[in-house]
Amino acid sequence: MYTFSSKLRLFAIISMVLGLVGLVYGFLSVPSTVEEASAVLASHDAHHETTENHEEASFIDEARQEHGYSEAAMAKDKDMGHNAHEDEEHMEHVLHQMQSKPWSAAFIAAFFFMMIALGALVFYAIQTAAQAGWSPVLFRVMEGITHYLLPGSIIVLLIVVFAGEHFYPWQNHELVAEDQILQDKAGYLNFPFWLIRSIIYVAGWNLYRFFARKNSLAMDTAEDDRPYKNLFKFSIFFLAFFLCTESTMAWDWFMSMTPHWYSTLYAWYILAGMMVSAVTVIAMVTVSLKAIGKLEFVNDSHLHDLAKFMFGFSIFWTYLWFGQFMLIWYANIPEEVTYFILRIQEYNPIFFGMLILNFVFPIIILMNSDFKRVSWFVVIAGTIILVGHYIDIFLLVMPSTVGPYWSFGITEFAAILFFLGLFILMVGLGLSRVSLRPKNNPFLVESEHFHY
Repeated sequence: MYTFSSKLRLFAIISMVLGLVGLVYGFLSVPSTVEEASAVLASHDAHHETTENHEEASFIDEARQEHGYSEAAMAKDKDMGHNAHEDEEHMEHVLHQMQSKPWSAAFIAAFFFMMIALGALVFYAIQTAAQAGWSPVLFRVMEGITHYLLPGSIIVLLIVVFAGEHFYPWQNHELVAEDQILQDKAGYLNFPFWLIRSIIYVAGWNLYRFFARKNSLAMDTAEDDRPYKNLFKFSIFFLAFFLCTESTMAWDWFMSMTPHWYSTLYAWYILAGMMVSAVTVIAMVTVSLKAIGKLEFVNDSHLHDLAKFMFGFSIFWTYLWFGQFMLIWYANIPEEVTYFILRIQEYNPIFFGMLILNFVFPIIILMNSDFKRVSWFVVIAGTIILVGHYIDIFLLVMPSTVGPYWSFGITEFAAILFFLGLFILMVGLGLSRVSLRPKNNPFLVESEHFHY
């Protein structure tokens, strides 16, 4: 049985405290007036300064389109020319973007760790529904990781609710009144319906986690196979529920940040990142537990299969990234390319560098079959993958909410520290409450003798 060490517990608590202090600092340090925002702009690099009227007007158009401003209003501004009213309106928009930065940093880190727990839950359900014979010895690890889901998902829900217009321009009634596209989408993108959907997501995911864990533990002492059959049925229903809710969650929490733009691959893209991150953490936690003498019934063949999933989901993620980007770039339709304009212009190094982290390195490290059985190779690959997919979430959010006024500083580090500490604390507690070796699973013997 795993014992959650006092040193690791202390590290998690210190991380949370430092992270919370940094987040509070981030919220307090953002500009509160247009004058303060102007002073911050004056200290920016020339790349972010508004020194030429033509460049400024062009940026205003792009920023407004990115955040849902109507094309009619943009055209009207062009006809009026660059004037004092436009300057004032632009600076209000800049202030709004700067004030969105701590919200965005908190959301990125919160969702990143939540999607690891949610992805582990989905992977667990897939293994159960598929009646896989290799993985039951890893079920307690997966269940321990999903222990983070309840607090993690509630925090994400609170952030997206209270961030409001900082994230979602369609919640601005004045903007919607001037925008025909947003009016047409108001039947779906309205706050009450959006909030109901969000609550259903979080409640449904956590209900399955509760019943899955309950039946999994009941199997240890059961005299018949009823808990296993219940777990099997719940897993099938959950996977159907998840496929629907993950798609709408991706639209509601991410794609609606730029409500004029849409992609039919978007939900699949987020799903791929979720799954590769989750399997990576499962593999890294497994390696860590084996290193301290736990999970002696897990062998290098199990690690090999986890590494294969890391490799496969990395390829799948790259396929979706390329499919989405290439088609939009090749078609060059103005309504579609606006999503990538700001990301390529203002986030260029990390936008394309993310491909190296999420595709090139996993290919190089995990292509060889023998390397998949070497723990430290898997940990290196896993670390790179997790950094790459954090950046991926960063690029989903920051350009849409903060625009070109992004940075990676105290607030972003603090958010990572806080949620990393909370993740370690919850996972450690989840792993330490029961034996890491499940009992009475019909496929347990096959899993323990899994070799190839």
